[in-house]
Amino acid sequence: MTDDARLNRPAGIRSLQLGDIKVTYVPDGAGQLSPRGWLPDTTDEVWAEHPEYLDATGNLVASMGGLLVEHGDRALLIDAGFGPGHHAAEPGAPVGEINGGALFGNLARLGRTPAGIEAVAITHLHGDHIGWSAQLADAGAVHLISAPEWEHRHLAEQHGVPPELLTALEPSLRTVTDGEEIFPGVRVMLTPGHTAGHAAYVITGGGRRLIAFGDALHSPLQISHPEWSAVVDHDARQSADFRRRLVEEMAEPGTIGFGIHFADVVFGRVRRDGAGATSWEPVDA
Repeated sequence: MTDDARLNRPAGIRSLQLGDIKVTYVPDGAGQLSPRGWLPDTTDEVWAEHPEYLDATGNLVASMGGLLVEHGDRALLIDAGFGPGHHAAEPGAPVGEINGGALFGNLARLGRTPAGIEAVAITHLHGDHIGWSAQLADAGAVHLISAPEWEHRHLAEQHGVPPELLTALEPSLRTVTDGEEIFPGVRVMLTPGHTAGHAAYVITGGGRRLIAFGDALHSPLQISHPEWSAVVDHDARQSADFRRRLVEEMAEPGTIGFGIHFADVVFGRVRRDGAGATSWEPVDA
């Protein structure tokens, strides 16, 4: 049984070993999401039945950071956090307060410098996933982005990403394709819907695989209800289709999921009960 407190607090540093690959969630900060505003197909009754997912202000807690993938001396980072900054809550907006800035300090605690990150694999071009990208590019990290995501980068500007950041990324950028191996044991899995070229990354080692699914899902409750799309999803129907596929994939034996925004249950597996209902079960080792 999950400790309910983990469902409404940001995650700290958490690691799993997949054979000779180590994966570590590296916190950068956290944000608040309005439950009805962010998941508009939910109802007040849904959240009355699941108060354990809401913090003291009545919001969903979204952890923000990156996933460090280490293989020997080599290191890849999946997503680059919110960055050093603060987003103030606006009344009625689906996104509440966001605070970032801890990513580099937490990398240092793990013995990694920005210069030691050879590449950053971006799930999609939203601000809370590329917040440190300019600094990481300056330190020498190649940025890997799906080809369709880069082709539709104008959509990122509609979500508040400064065009100068995208321009700054271009010299360090390499586009990647579905199924491509980008690092030992790490392959691209295109999962469009949240954005036009959203990508998940599949990490395989030690007889297990981990699917880092980015913003295909934002809350563990979507494991039980993959039909619930986020208000900012580029294509709600397509995102729901890929959520269903991801839930099926993560219900397979030996498969773990990584939900970057999943409060303090970022690593987990999909459990299916006798009636076929699916739910998220945290994995800590």
